[in-house]
Amino acid sequence: MKFCYIDESGTGQEQIAVMVGIITDHHRMRPTKSDWNDLLSRLSHAAGRRIPEIHTHELYAGNSPFRNLQPQQRADLINSIFNWLSDRKHSIVFTALDKSAFMANRGQEPFYQDLGSLWRHMAFHIALSLQKYHQTFDKNKGNCVMIFDNKVHDQTEFTKLILNPPDWSDTYYKKGKKQDKLDQIIDVPHFVDSKQVGLIQLADFLCYFLRKHLELSHNYTQPKFVGEDTVMSGYANQTLKLAIPKANIFLSKSRCPAADYFYRYSSTHVR
Repeated sequence: MKFCYIDESGTGQEQIAVMVGIITDHHRMRPTKSDWNDLLSRLSHAAGRRIPEIHTHELYAGNSPFRNLQPQQRADLINSIFNWLSDRKHSIVFTALDKSAFMANRGQEPFYQDLGSLWRHMAFHIALSLQKYHQTFDKNKGNCVMIFDNKVHDQTEFTKLILNPPDWSDTYYKKGKKQDKLDQIIDVPHFVDSKQVGLIQLADFLCYFLRKHLELSHNYTQPKFVGEDTVMSGYANQTLKLAIPKANIFLSKSRCPAADYFYRYSSTHVR
């Protein structure tokens, strides 16, 4: 059994929206949780105060509780988190949305009418990508539990969407005639408090750096210091190296209408 811990960034006024899910095996869950607590302890020691939850924007910018740390110290802590994730061989799934065209055209998109919000657009893309990826493995039916940060306005409708996915989504993963819809997704999605779930905090960590990289790449924001674009590109590359094969997320050619819908509005710098 797999668990996918999912969070998003950029659903406000930002130009780019990103969603990342961290995929882990059930037998790794207990050691991962223990190791996460150890990582928080190391961050707390470096900051000189207890850090119960990582707020990535504070760590990167040097705001409370990291205001006493020098830029190199913060960079070392950020790299230690990337190394922590890489050492545990967790994979990720992601989607990234360039919002300008999406927001301008969503009213004319028939598929969007079944999804109903930007958040559900990204979350359903994650679900389809997980389905397509996991069905390539033998004897893997009912494989993945999706776990999101609490999302009051979307969770009821998204649960309905997962339980009754629209027919147009079948072609995304080439559903067989005798295959159940989304048969790699176990039960309903779960929604939890990120303060209590370390891997959702880690998904937020990856979202932050991937979104900032894309904003700089599109010139939607300007670097705050010389070389920031290079720094963010490095963090984004570390993130994308962990991703499942891109053919499960952004198929480059021979796309069905469902795959083309998600590809069409994705950021050109990740697809």
